[in-house]
Amino acid sequence: MQDTSVQYDEVITRCRDLFIKKMKDYGSAWRILRLPSLTDQIFIKAQRIRSLQENEVRKVDEGELPEFIGIVNYSIMALIQIEKGIADQPDLSLEEATALYDKHSLVTKELMMNKNHDYGEAWRDMRVSSLTDLIIQKLLRVKQIEDNKGKTLVSEGIDANYQDMINYAVFAMIHLESAK
Repeated sequence: MQDTSVQYDEVITRCRDLFIKKMKDYGSAWRILRLPSLTDQIFIKAQRIRSLQENEVRKVDEGELPEFIGIVNYSIMALIQIEKGIADQPDLSLEEATALYDKHSLVTKELMMNKNHDYGEAWRDMRVSSLTDLIIQKLLRVKQIEDNKGKTLVSEGIDANYQDMINYAVFAMIHLESAK
């Protein structure tokens, strides 16, 4: 599992670097987004990945990796929104946003390490297409929970679904990088 931890950190570092660059370009304008808007952004990225996996012809010369990075970053933004609430105006400095990013990526990695221990790294034998489908399934669950005003009877909350999407996206990126 040591390889998984190192590979996970490499992927998160790549995602974090892009998050920081976009924060420098745009500030924390994303802080005004409600959770359903972030969910929809993730959904668009996941659907594009699925389309890239199914279609032989690509009209835009970008692969799956940038979309998986987007899923990670939008999911972390959603976790920040759950923690801090929605803002009326951009209200986070680069330093504050980065600290929150690091906090949520660390908690999500800890969850992954615990599940990975219990599941015996089963994800390593999964296809990237299956990981994509699981992300879409999680998105559909989140949409239903949002439609239910956040109420669930027996299911885990929205935050756990965002964490799972992050972990599935990281696993997919590890697979894609290993295939190169």
